[in-house]
Amino acid sequence: MSTVVHVPTTFQAMTAFRRFTVAEYQKLIDTGVLTDEDEVELLEGHLVLKMPADPPHDAAMTALDYFLQRLLPPGFLVRCQHGSDFPDSRPEPDIAVVRGDLRTFRTRHPEPADMALVIEVSDSSLARDRIDKGRIYARANIPEYWVVNLVDRQVEVYTDPTGPVSAPVYRRRQDYPPGASVPLVLDGVPAGAVSVSEVLA
Repeated sequence: MSTVVHVPTTFQAMTAFRRFTVAEYQKLIDTGVLTDEDEVELLEGHLVLKMPADPPHDAAMTALDYFLQRLLPPGFLVRCQHGSDFPDSRPEPDIAVVRGDLRTFRTRHPEPADMALVIEVSDSSLARDRIDKGRIYARANIPEYWVVNLVDRQVEVYTDPTGPVSAPVYRRRQDYPPGASVPLVLDGVPAGAVSVSEVLA
């Protein structure tokens, strides 16, 4: 008789594992226990392996960086795969548009209040990005979250976060297929649009 093992689809289900605080995670880095070669990020206290990037993922990231850099007004920066400090997490989003200048984050990571837009490019990480990252960003009140869905070839735009409630979510989602353009809105002010076809090409 065979035994069926049910593997949780998101890391939140792994309740048997010890959780780390952000300060403990930083200590693991400072003491060399974790290095650049350890492909992990801290999500809700869990050390979670980051998915390896493939050429379509990297191409989409490069396109996003290219177009966003040309659209951003003064006072905003694009950060690619850099850490950000949340109360119980240090996610490293593929793209983050943050408020500040080149000197703002020399001595600290951006916090949720610094972040105007977060983007994850998703293929094998699609479920995690939609569910777990979506929950983390909604809890932190990140105003807008894009999932560049390489599987279904669309950009999913999530807005209207609930904030820190018992089950945080984004209450609105709009999907943009190839041929459409995603409006870039920063602090309520339109800043242009990003072509889905250019990002997914």
